[in-house]
Amino acid sequence: MEKARIGLIGFGTVGTGVVKVLQENRQVLKDRVGVDIELKAIADLDIKRDRGVSTEGIRLTTDAWEIIRDPEISIVVELIGGYEPAKTFILGAIEEGKGVVTANKALLSTSGRDIFERAREKGVDIAFEASVGGGIPVIKAIKEGLVANRIRNVYGIINGTANYILSSMANEGCEYEKALKEAQEAGYAEADPTFDVEGIDTAHKLAILATIAFGYPVTADDIYTEGITKITSLDIEFAREFGYKIKLLAIAKEEEGTVEVRVHPTMIPINHPLAGVDGVFNAIFLEGDAVGPVMLFGKGAGMMPTASAVVSDIVDLVRNMKCGIRRRVPPLAYMEERRDLKLKGIGEVELPYYLRFTAVDKPGVLSKISGVLGRHDISIASVIQKGRRVGEPVPVVITTHHAPAKALYSALEEIDRLDVVLGKTLSIRIEDTLGG
Repeated sequence: MEKARIGLIGFGTVGTGVVKVLQENRQVLKDRVGVDIELKAIADLDIKRDRGVSTEGIRLTTDAWEIIRDPEISIVVELIGGYEPAKTFILGAIEEGKGVVTANKALLSTSGRDIFERAREKGVDIAFEASVGGGIPVIKAIKEGLVANRIRNVYGIINGTANYILSSMANEGCEYEKALKEAQEAGYAEADPTFDVEGIDTAHKLAILATIAFGYPVTADDIYTEGITKITSLDIEFAREFGYKIKLLAIAKEEEGTVEVRVHPTMIPINHPLAGVDGVFNAIFLEGDAVGPVMLFGKGAGMMPTASAVVSDIVDLVRNMKCGIRRRVPPLAYMEERRDLKLKGIGEVELPYYLRFTAVDKPGVLSKISGVLGRHDISIASVIQKGRRVGEPVPVVITTHHAPAKALYSALEEIDRLDVVLGKTLSIRIEDTLGG
């Protein structure tokens, strides 16, 4: 085998980066793989716009099926994103017996089961390193580097937009709306940032990580998901006083036969390595039973970091082809789904909580709130009330010891009905033994 021919579907930002990497590093890739990797064709709805890279010798088409059905093309790279027609194109490539590389976390986290099952039936490879963490090789780390371990915990800061906003709020003391506007002006947030700030993008990525970490088929719908839009500079300030930083955290745990998956703003100890991950950077903190804690850090998005991961997958598939093998490493790390696990509901999770009430400043308020918490067997760890404005609304902050989520929800519903409490109470989970 002297040459491996690749077809690319999607000539956007990441697709352009892939072309750039394949062209600029063509010789070093050949030296490492022993095979010349040739990008034969690119399909995109717009093949006229200049992307700043050479397309000389590459066939450009608006018909993705030309690539999928080309008998000379052995690997199809899908980079259009979204659900359809991406799913149809991927399944079409699988039916043609071609290897598939994709960065499509939304599709894999919702319809991945169908895709992976069809790839298994056809005996073809499918790789998706770029779907989580941009250029951070976390999927390969779990599937291969940490294969000797039972993965106990996965904690991830895996959305750069949300992390940039929270970092700005912490470092500049600004409110959410201002930090979001700055992120949009800097090009780190979309005009419609919903997927990023509401935790949806993070949940897509966590579904993939949890599935390969535990062998249990997690979908985005299985994940409790909460965004950052209710966090205020006041909460950032209180968190600092308690010795925490607030991060939008992806969390997956396996313990006692259960898999726990959740995405939400989380207070983490200020001295934990994840607390120092600021701006648009991503990080994944893993704990294995043999290796202990491992943290991977880097750029979680962008043209070149993501292209790096895509080309890494291409190289893996080419190496397999060169050796005449397929599916040397199971795409989802396990040969078969684990059926000895069950999903743990968010109501069963026990954690400490940070609670911020907006209460009328008058005698007896704290006793009413603490009385409700006590009736629900929720123990108070600390209380902060700043300033006095008798008869006016003031923030009252309480942290609790470990409490079941169901009990906390019930207590907050009751507290929010008190005549001395104004508005809905904000609750933030605390991970005080992160990775321990």
